Amino acid sequence: MNKEGNSRRAFLRNIGLGSGAVLLASCGKSALTPQLSDPSDSTTGPESPADTETKRLPDGLNPNNFHVYNEQPLALETKRSKLGSSPITPASVLFVRNNLPMPDASIVQSPDEWVLEIKGVNKARSVTVAELKNMDRSFETSVLQCSGNGRAFFEHGASGSQWSVGAAGCVVWCGARVSKVAKALGGPAAEARFLTSTGGETLPEGVDPKTAIVERSVPIEKGLNDCLLAWEMNGEPIPITHGGPLRLIVPGYFGCNNIKYVKTLAFTESESPSKIQQTGYRFRPIGEKGNPNQPSMWRMPVKSWINGPGADDSQTLAGKVHFHGVAFAGERGVQSVEVSLDKGKTWAPASFDGPCMGPNAWRPFQFTAELGPGEVTIVSRATDTQGDTQPQYREENERGYRYNAWEETALTIQV
Repeated sequence: MNKEGNSRRAFLRNIGLGSGAVLLASCGKSALTPQLSDPSDSTTGPESPADTETKRLPDGLNPNNFHVYNEQPLALETKRSKLGSSPITPASVLFVRNNLPMPDASIVQSPDEWVLEIKGVNKARSVTVAELKNMDRSFETSVLQCSGNGRAFFEHGASGSQWSVGAAGCVVWCGARVSKVAKALGGPAAEARFLTSTGGETLPEGVDPKTAIVERSVPIEKGLNDCLLAWEMNGEPIPITHGGPLRLIVPGYFGCNNIKYVKTLAFTESESPSKIQQTGYRFRPIGEKGNPNQPSMWRMPVKSWINGPGADDSQTLAGKVHFHGVAFAGERGVQSVEVSLDKGKTWAPASFDGPCMGPNAWRPFQFTAELGPGEVTIVSRATDTQGDTQPQYREENERGYRYNAWEETALTIQV
């Protein structure tokens, strides 16, 4: 056997999988499923987390679970050591990203009374959450991830909260399919090309609404095929921090499209004229201004990282160490995950943990390594069901969006 073969065999033995290890079945479109963000360059938040010791957070959230970047509007990143190994992220540790201060919490006290105005259908009218519940009740498990998750790894000083890996989670949503709601109201107008949703936050006084309103558009095909008007997350009413009493869910798309406190849903001929749509959340070269011709932050690419043990300076003892991480790919599902203990020189397969919960959910994975005392750096890379694999290097862009490289998400631990 050549030197490379010997190295790979030794590495496989070291992480406790062996050269005959087999991954669990991949999770793609055919899998069974239990069925915001950054409006402008001027809304950036601080460069580093604020002191969490004296913070009092809404919904009884424990500041010790988060890096607190901003309180008005709220920006909380889940600490890496708190993400755990579950396929579902509890609300108590799910990241929070708001573009504007939240509405008063009284709106979630009688959630069934929340009114949604629906436009661009043949029988346009307003409906309450109670009426939506009578139209349909469907489930969707999907990853919620901020467009800027991974911004901290960009070296040019991209503005905005300096997320590393913790601006993401996986949630089970319950709500009404947009397609069924539209059908009940006579269907979309013939000229409609986009689904446009508007949040119910109170706008600052004295500003042009287009510059501040939280309003996003997605292609109408996406809206009718996948989108959900959700009133529950993980089996409970959606809390105020996560967009209750009603939130638009756009599975497989970045979080900025998943509009909180959704107040208006419209089938429109054009994309929203709001700044958040026209120039915000555009994937653009460093130094360039945003414009509507640049790619919009829609589908999330394949991505993975390792959460622990050893994250956030927690202790790890020498010997056999059982590691866990997560992998996902917007709309596609994940086919496989590999891990490396030598910064990508050699790779070995990891094993999926738990059930496949659909192509928009993440897959927890695990592997075991025999480690001696010292510093160890571990990386992972995932491949989606269409063959796309995480790249080693990030794709540079002005706002630090769409980060999915494997090199800088490495988990470095002291054993």
